[in-house]
Amino acid sequence: MVDIEWSRRKNNKLDRIIKGASGNGKSYLACAFGIADCRQFYTVKYVRLPDLLEELAIARGEGIYKKVMKAYKKADLLILDEWLLTSLRENEARDLLEIVESRHQVASTIFCSQFDIQGWYEKIGEGTLADAILDRIIHDSYNIFIDGETSMRERHGIKE
Repeated sequence: MVDIEWSRRKNNKLDRIIKGASGNGKSYLACAFGIADCRQFYTVKYVRLPDLLEELAIARGEGIYKKVMKAYKKADLLILDEWLLTSLRENEARDLLEIVESRHQVASTIFCSQFDIQGWYEKIGEGTLADAILDRIIHDSYNIFIDGETSMRERHGIKE
């Protein structure tokens, strides 16, 4: 069960960074926080970062970019899974800055990543954008590290 104090937010904001190796339960924990928030009648949106970036690129081409961005900006809790799994292009970094800036000090975001925060700067790419994005994330977030020898998928998967 997720501690409700973790899901409730002062001023409607509580950012979390969940780090750990692949399969250690980052997404599971983030979704548990999301379910706890739903039970408190907060709106929750979950998306893998690669899917978000693809959705924004398609929306830009279809002329509905602002509508799609609004959906990500207004959720009480936004869960960004697979955060910075791959390096970003400059336009993707600008899109993320737009989302992170609009949510900063207003709404909660959970970032699930396999990489330590020190490696994020390089993955974002362009220095000024990286500084702006990271400044809004790392100073106001709780850090959760999930450690484990083996993947949860390996431990709980089909036994031979």
